[in-house]
Amino acid sequence: MSEIFLCSICNVKSGNCNEDCAYCTQSKHYNTNINSYDYKSIEQIVNEAKLASKAGALGFCLVTSGRGFSGDGIDGVKINFIARAASEIKASGLHLHLIACNGRASFKQLAFLKENGIDSYNHNLETAKSYFPKICSTHTYEERYETNQNAINAGLGICCGGIFGLGESNEQRIELLEALKTLNPHTSTINFYIKNDALPIKTKQIDKEEAIAIIKKAKELLPNTRLMAAGGRELVFKDDFKSMFLAGINSIVLGDYLTTKGNDKTSDIELIQQAGYKIATSC
Repeated sequence: MSEIFLCSICNVKSGNCNEDCAYCTQSKHYNTNINSYDYKSIEQIVNEAKLASKAGALGFCLVTSGRGFSGDGIDGVKINFIARAASEIKASGLHLHLIACNGRASFKQLAFLKENGIDSYNHNLETAKSYFPKICSTHTYEERYETNQNAINAGLGICCGGIFGLGESNEQRIELLEALKTLNPHTSTINFYIKNDALPIKTKQIDKEEAIAIIKKAKELLPNTRLMAAGGRELVFKDDFKSMFLAGINSIVLGDYLTTKGNDKTSDIELIQQAGYKIATSC
């Protein structure tokens, strides 16, 4: 029986981002009316980690909005907050694979996070290099790729994927997957764009057949990578977990996302089991 790896997200710092990513509700360039806030308390973060672990999650991702850490050093507020949160989670006795997702980061910063309990770094390429200027003007594709290289050099695992359905061509989807192959991530997040009237991207929602084709191509090009169905999978697959897993998905995000609601955790676990799969109990 195949196993499905579960990961949960903690939105540590939400909204008010200066970047103009056309797909992102956290950008201050668009009036999306999300719940914006500064840092959650360490106590709340640790409690969320405990709830995620109790629900069956093995991965726990600490996410902050914004372009990245300040400068290249380790004296900034954000990097020290994430380091402290990771240290407190590990000190609580939870055996979670901790992922940080905090934007652009230098080798020095990523090595510092590793020293403080972070196991992997998540920084998606988002789309093909040839399409990236269509979705963002405030930073570059190269900056994203470099951060992943920095994470690898710092000894961290990398979780790197993208968003499909931004208006890119099929050739550009393959271009993205081939770029991911050069990074050899341990996990690749497959997101499907969720339409929002306040955002400039007005594409048609990807349907299930199209999504299955994307997953199968990802499996072909990334045969040793864990493929994680993330944002938008509830809209595309609904309760049809079987076809999602048969296409190549072997991991899902459990619970809520950054600014959108996910499915009920218990219901998702039941659907995994009904599809003939079991929950992974180790990384």
